[in-house]
Amino acid sequence: MEINRKRKRFQGVLNILSFNRHFYIIGVSALIVLWCLQSFFNWPEYIKWVILLFFSYGLLIPLIVSAYVYDYSRYYDFEWLEKLELVDSRNTKILNINAGFDETSFIIKRKLSKSTLKVFDFYEELKHTERAIKIARKVSQVYPNTEVIKTNRIPLKDKSVDTIFLLSAAHEIRSNSEKVTFLKECNRVLKYKGKIILVEHLRDLPNFLAFSVGFTHFFSKNTWKNVFKEAGLSIKNEIKFTPFMSIFNFSKSI
Repeated sequence: MEINRKRKRFQGVLNILSFNRHFYIIGVSALIVLWCLQSFFNWPEYIKWVILLFFSYGLLIPLIVSAYVYDYSRYYDFEWLEKLELVDSRNTKILNINAGFDETSFIIKRKLSKSTLKVFDFYEELKHTERAIKIARKVSQVYPNTEVIKTNRIPLKDKSVDTIFLLSAAHEIRSNSEKVTFLKECNRVLKYKGKIILVEHLRDLPNFLAFSVGFTHFFSKNTWKNVFKEAGLSIKNEIKFTPFMSIFNFSKSI
């Protein structure tokens, strides 16, 4: 099995451009139209520069932040796993669940090579309608024997998994009730002392400054804490990986 695939240089930025190209096409087109209109209507000079700065910020800052988070922060080196004190042994069972775009399973297997890794994909086209995910699925790496599931059913036995990874995937479940249903299933298959590792951008000030209105695609820390609590899980700790990304460690509530 191939477990040594490496990310290309600037792959994070290239992914953002590729998966969200429709937004960039609309943004650049709108800028061109407004720039032409300002010449026709003879708007004041400062209006022209306000428009240019506004669109430049909205189009460029997300790419710069993405380059920082995904290409320069060494997130994909997964050295942050050491802080989570995960057990890597022949008896350890790991579950990595994605939303149709998988950049992490090969890395997890490389880092935790002794453990048994199972990969699930919960993407449903009619439920999870984000256009970027539809595009991403076409170029996603597929880990061997990845199984497509529904969010209301994980086909594993009760208390059979040591660690569940939800890496930048769970926010694609837009409904809070569906999140709770899915997390209850995660809780069901999780061993008593198991861990759920959630990695997400949050709907907070740093991500607003980075992605402007795009930050509404993410959820707040309180939202995650509430849906996990409703599913019978509680937060053990949070690692702030750059100002824009959080790594949460959840476990069964006592």
